[in-house]
Amino acid sequence: MNFDLRPLNNVEPSANPDFAWQATSNDPQFELVGWEALSGQAARISFDLKTSTASASPCMIYADAGSGMSEHSAIGLNVDANGHVDQEVVFPTLAGPLRFDPIALRAAFTVTGLSIELLDSDKCSPELLARARRIAAWRGGPLPVAAPVVGESYQQWIESNEPAPATYPALRERSKTFALQPLVSIVMPTYNTPAKWLSKALDSVIDQVYENWEICVADDCSTKPEVRTVLDAYVAQYPGRVKVAYRTQNGHISASSNSALELATGEFVGLLDHDDELHPLALYCTVETLNAHPDAALIYSDEDKISEAGERSDPYFKCDFNYDLFLSQNMISHFGVYKTSVMREVGGFRVGFEGSQDYDLALRVLDHAGPQAIQHVPRALYQWRMIPESTAAGHDAKPYAHIAAMRALDEHLARNKIAAHAEHAPGTDAFNKVVYDLPADLPSVEIIIPTRDSAGLVEQCVESVREKSSYPNWRITIIDNGSVKPETHELFARLQTDERIRVVRDDSPFNYSALNNRVALASTADFVCLMNNDIEVINADWLEEMVALASQPNVGAVGAKLLYPDDTIQHGGVILGVGGIASHAHKHFPNSHPGYFARARLRNAMSAVTAACLLIRQSIYQQVGGLDEQLHVAYNDIDFCLRVGKAGYRNVWTPYAELYHHESASRGAEDTPEKISRFNQESELVRQRWGDLLLNDPYYSPNLTLNADDFSFAWPSRVADLG
Repeated sequence: MNFDLRPLNNVEPSANPDFAWQATSNDPQFELVGWEALSGQAARISFDLKTSTASASPCMIYADAGSGMSEHSAIGLNVDANGHVDQEVVFPTLAGPLRFDPIALRAAFTVTGLSIELLDSDKCSPELLARARRIAAWRGGPLPVAAPVVGESYQQWIESNEPAPATYPALRERSKTFALQPLVSIVMPTYNTPAKWLSKALDSVIDQVYENWEICVADDCSTKPEVRTVLDAYVAQYPGRVKVAYRTQNGHISASSNSALELATGEFVGLLDHDDELHPLALYCTVETLNAHPDAALIYSDEDKISEAGERSDPYFKCDFNYDLFLSQNMISHFGVYKTSVMREVGGFRVGFEGSQDYDLALRVLDHAGPQAIQHVPRALYQWRMIPESTAAGHDAKPYAHIAAMRALDEHLARNKIAAHAEHAPGTDAFNKVVYDLPADLPSVEIIIPTRDSAGLVEQCVESVREKSSYPNWRITIIDNGSVKPETHELFARLQTDERIRVVRDDSPFNYSALNNRVALASTADFVCLMNNDIEVINADWLEEMVALASQPNVGAVGAKLLYPDDTIQHGGVILGVGGIASHAHKHFPNSHPGYFARARLRNAMSAVTAACLLIRQSIYQQVGGLDEQLHVAYNDIDFCLRVGKAGYRNVWTPYAELYHHESASRGAEDTPEKISRFNQESELVRQRWGDLLLNDPYYSPNLTLNADDFSFAWPSRVADLG
């Protein structure tokens, strides 16, 4: 079959004779001509990409399966060092065209030799089909090819897990018994909003189950007379409850939002865009949360998207407040409800941050009230309208918003005297990376590597640290736990000619916790880094990233992004409860995949990280007593991180320190009766110690499954029933 590329946006013929195209922004886009033939098909795609810059850049295909195009559900293409792509992909059933974004930077480029060969689904790898099923589940779209169904559509999930409208009258009566029944002012700026969407937004407030609300609208000098017609009609129908300020000068969204805020008399303010909708239970759930947490200054909910036809899709099931993720993306966003007094104390919306005015506001409220005053409602209470000019349709709709977001972050960092600055997060459209400054005197790091023989792995591990690491102030301690092979001892002798490397002999029975503790608890280094003997460094600045992050005052253990040798993810942070106790986020996803709402490409606070590569201040290691030596092998790192968290520190996973993990290549599987018995005993100890926390990870949504590590829907949701 023949396929071709048609220029779509931000691309023009190149004046450079060596290249065919010039990207006029960091988001050049092509339509894939002939895309209809790829709907629901498996295919092998290959081409060569040549660019005028050596900078790394994601290469993506965006598919519209009925709910628009968004980054987290895009198909990442692996471009090798020679610019060649040769990859199997599975396309969902398509409702619209395929968009091809060859690079994400302003550069000249050429795409040659484009070939797309259709494959029979039985010749496609099961993992690839599984990833396609996950993408379909995230979008709420149909499953591709003839893959077996492992989940349901989002619409079916809604019907199974959200309270039915028939329950609303009883919930309305219950809301009248709440001890706290605050007036909630819905603040909504508007400008030239189509009458249909403006009415939908207003009606979504009027139809709330919780009835103590008011609507405060500021019209930002609309030029379309239909806006005033609609607003005047609602004011007349709901006197005193719908308030409108007609601005005489267009001041854009921040100034307009402040005009709406001036009308608010409620104890709390909820933010609603002029073309979006609130779920009928939005205020009920918010006020119920306020009754449970009366000191809350900010409450936020999950969110999804709504089409022009009223179909909901693409839910973002969020975790509880996650500072590191919040610095990477505005995870609060919608539905955000703020204590009015706090909102006014921090100055409301700031002119100059248009597009990210809500993000800037949330950052200032965080600084004022603290993270303990932020509460999360794990329900999709807000529906973004998917129309072309909305950010719900894609980040490229409002690129200025990202610039404002990074400036808001820089000011947050300055207010908190954090030596850092914000940059664009690599491999994402519009998310952030906070770059922390290292101390002037670089802290010392002791890397601890236990091993028994496995000379080849140890040599690969140590040489990768020695040859690839740009951070200079490290030393390595290899714990020789009973090695017997001559080649191992020969390797140890060679390695110790480097004064930064030492080998200590420990012939005690294998106990991973005890082996590490004997060295780590006695270490004189500023930081200790636990490392398996089967780790291999990828990026040179991995230690700079981990040390800079672990140097932050409230950070405990820092975990790296570990990849299998085939460049799929082995470790993306630990999710409690998955598989019974814990599992690794995004396991087996391709490294090119951004993960669930880009969480595989952004820093996250996590309940735990793996000790296969874990860095922590030596003082904290001592403070919590190191690894529990009752846990010889299983879950000692999970238990350790949970104790670090209990001591008041955040454990953080970072994608900016990448290493290969040749997992368990030396120790082998838990496949003997003795090993199985030990594993079961250690698992039970962890279950007894941590109890309900294992099933209620605050960094993972109760709407997501505990049966897999792919962020698919939970059937049923673990959110408590209302009432």
